[in-house]
Amino acid sequence: MERLAATVLFICLFSFLLNCGIIQIEASPGSVDSIPETQPYRTSYHFQPSHNWMNDPNGPMYYKGVYHLFYQHNPYAATFGDRIIWAHSVSYDLINWIHLNNAIEPSQPSDINSCWSGSVTILPGEKPVILYTGIDANKHQVQNLATPKNLSDPFLREWIKYPHNPIMRPPIGVELDNFRDPSTAWLGKDGKWRVVIGAQNGDEGKVILGQTEDFVNWTVDANPFYLSENTGVVECPDFYPVSIEGANGVDTSEENLNVRHVLKIGYLRIPHDFYFLGKYLSDQNSFMADTKFTGTSLDLRYDYGKFYASKTFFDYAKSRRILWGWVNESDTRQDDIDKGWAGLQSIPRQVWLDKSGKRLVQWPVEEVEELRKEQVSITGEKLVSKSLLEVSGITASQADVEVLFELPDIENAEGIDPTKVDPQILCSEEYAAQSGIIGPFGLSALASEDQTEQTAIFFRIYKAPNRYIGLMCSDQSRSSLRKDLDKTTYGSFFDVDPKTRTISLRSLIDHSIIESFGEGGRVCITSRVYPSLAIHENAHLYVFNNGSQSVTVSKLNAWSMGKADIGHQDTISCF
Repeated sequence: MERLAATVLFICLFSFLLNCGIIQIEASPGSVDSIPETQPYRTSYHFQPSHNWMNDPNGPMYYKGVYHLFYQHNPYAATFGDRIIWAHSVSYDLINWIHLNNAIEPSQPSDINSCWSGSVTILPGEKPVILYTGIDANKHQVQNLATPKNLSDPFLREWIKYPHNPIMRPPIGVELDNFRDPSTAWLGKDGKWRVVIGAQNGDEGKVILGQTEDFVNWTVDANPFYLSENTGVVECPDFYPVSIEGANGVDTSEENLNVRHVLKIGYLRIPHDFYFLGKYLSDQNSFMADTKFTGTSLDLRYDYGKFYASKTFFDYAKSRRILWGWVNESDTRQDDIDKGWAGLQSIPRQVWLDKSGKRLVQWPVEEVEELRKEQVSITGEKLVSKSLLEVSGITASQADVEVLFELPDIENAEGIDPTKVDPQILCSEEYAAQSGIIGPFGLSALASEDQTEQTAIFFRIYKAPNRYIGLMCSDQSRSSLRKDLDKTTYGSFFDVDPKTRTISLRSLIDHSIIESFGEGGRVCITSRVYPSLAIHENAHLYVFNNGSQSVTVSKLNAWSMGKADIGHQDTISCF
């Protein structure tokens, strides 16, 4: 019995030291980087739980040296369910994660039918609080409060619900079953905290403002903070400032002449995350957006592919604003059930205001570069018309690729009026294999050796009235031999500087996801693909040019990527 007790104590102590990073284990070569043959679409360095369904990121934050990610999770199945909970994981670097026990589960009348999305606000004195949407016993959507049981625990393993939940109910003019997803709160000059909440009334989408002095007693303004017509419900609103000077982030409560504000909203009918830049008038509790929602390609989006229900937070450790987004599946419901899981989180992205002041810029957090392994480089390679060059020497199914293209004389570019063309439709019509003047050129990722399967991330250059524009596309039409997949081709326009005559592209490739960042992160497109042939060692990576004009690979760097540790389970409860 004494030997057994000693063994148990040793295991618990060993697990504690391992989780805390005091000791580390080196894996045998190849063991940590491989994906089981039976799971060719499971990712290696994108966050996902070990099994079952995951959707919205919730309440990301940095607290006492630890990054936290809560997320919507169905612990019972690989499909969305009737009792969604808040799962919880922590990290020291945003890449490697420890899974904790669930943070919030249905237990009160105010959330008995699910604990839906919400946010974390860190109050003065380093006191985090969670606001989340509960589906109550009447299937109405209400807002609830939870606080940590032990503030000295940097992992914040246990949360206590406010006994008098809910703290907010739908106001007049808001439907009882469409009032959800409170944002991170910001502190106004009048000493009141404010949040925005998504809502609907008839066909109107609304962003509703809630105010409080103590986070318990709230008033909810029936007058919308933001209103859109013919859109249906607004989901997962986010509101935060961005600096007009440089890429550093600012605290969510920052309000001065050196910042502009961003309002991000999602629409259930058209599941994309749209954002608006504008001026926050705090004394009037209003937001003056630079542009109105049009429902066209003119609307700004974080990502023009698979990316929804995103959430940002201010990272005090590195003075940056970090953005996370849910990336859903593109295969069938039965596929999800068969493989036992569904849903990814994007690589965390730093987000800031472009120098033009007209859009945001996104870039993968620097920590992901720690996973880079074998590297290959190409410089000064001219790609004549119909060129195809393999990027060999790396693991093409699990890679990070950065390439800078040098353009020919762009005065010869084809003409186009971007106000009369939908770029996504244009991408599907002028696909990667079709020849233009300048482009298509770019990367062919997760490709089979004979190119039967490939996902092409490419550019074309056009001459528009008074300017030059680029078209960035992610062409999934040949991404898999399988027929039962969503193979939507994505695309967006962006301005091209005729003086630089260069276009950059970075793509993070991870088995069934490709996150691409064009022109330094001014255009982002995320795709989910499920090749049949181009898996594991049979995946290839190419750089190509199918335009009639030559382009030059000025510089290309590609790395094999290691496997992040996302399977670690917290075991400190041994003590």
